[in-house]
Amino acid sequence: MSELLGVAVLGAGHMGADHVRRLDRVVSGARVAAVADPDIDRAEEAVAGIDGASVHAEAEAALDAPGVRAVLIASPGPAHEEALLAAFARGLPVLCEKPLAPESAGALRVMEAEVRLGRRLAQVGFMRRYDAEYLRLKSLLDSGRLGRPLMLHCTHRNVSSPPDFTSAMLVNSSVSHEIDAARWLLGQELTAVTVLRPRSSSAAPEGLIDPQFVLFETAGGALVDVEVFVNCGFGYQVACEAVGETGSARIGDERSLAVTTAGGRHEEVARDYLVRFADAYDREVQAWVDATRAGRVTGPGVWDGYAASAVAEAGVRALESGGRVAVELVPRPDLYA
Repeated sequence: MSELLGVAVLGAGHMGADHVRRLDRVVSGARVAAVADPDIDRAEEAVAGIDGASVHAEAEAALDAPGVRAVLIASPGPAHEEALLAAFARGLPVLCEKPLAPESAGALRVMEAEVRLGRRLAQVGFMRRYDAEYLRLKSLLDSGRLGRPLMLHCTHRNVSSPPDFTSAMLVNSSVSHEIDAARWLLGQELTAVTVLRPRSSSAAPEGLIDPQFVLFETAGGALVDVEVFVNCGFGYQVACEAVGETGSARIGDERSLAVTTAGGRHEEVARDYLVRFADAYDREVQAWVDATRAGRVTGPGVWDGYAASAVAEAGVRALESGGRVAVELVPRPDLYA
């Protein structure tokens, strides 16, 4: 197929604008056909210099714009369910940034809608599955060279939290990536969550429980722990160590640019996720475009988005109660077998 895939991008904020740039300048086989954002000026700024891209205040207007054959959802989480259902109604393939929906009930409604269609249309944006280091770790675990996996030790640190960031969001926003990565790396569902609360950092805004230590149990008897610290102050750091019966492997420690001057030696630390996972986002969107043009849907799907939401909800309940909370999932539909 030689025709470029016309994509409607919903949301022109930090993530959406970066995807507009990616589709226009990095990814092959696609073009930005439309952008929607309630802030028209922001949408206009995102498409500046891109020929043929229309701008809309309403998401559905962008979906109906001429030339749109696929949708990339990068709007705030509460808008995802409505946008996904609108795309499904039009038969449009979708790449939806996480979360699939903020609550598992909404994710379940999206899943039920896709099941009624009888075919997959949506991929969820868990980009770590496309990161070179994570892919190597996944290959190593699948090869059996580490033996049966016993534990994953994960670190997730941010320079600072955005305004209005809540204690629950450390689990259902930040740790949601570790939730999906653990399920994917181990090939196991997460079955229970416990959240421990060390004393909060003096850098954390008043009332924010930061850092947190999250412990997941899996269906296969492995344990996954996550240190999430969203006001560490010094950089964006994501790491994961897998411990098996016969070996271990760690990712996230690759050395970045090191500069030596008369005053000493300095090594750069990524400041946000768009820097650390830039290549992963590029691979993710390119893979989605290639699959969509071929009439296929690959990558993490609606079931993965639903499972992540359900686990995150259990995690928030564990944070609030101080106890261990079991994860409850509906039976997996045959569409996602």
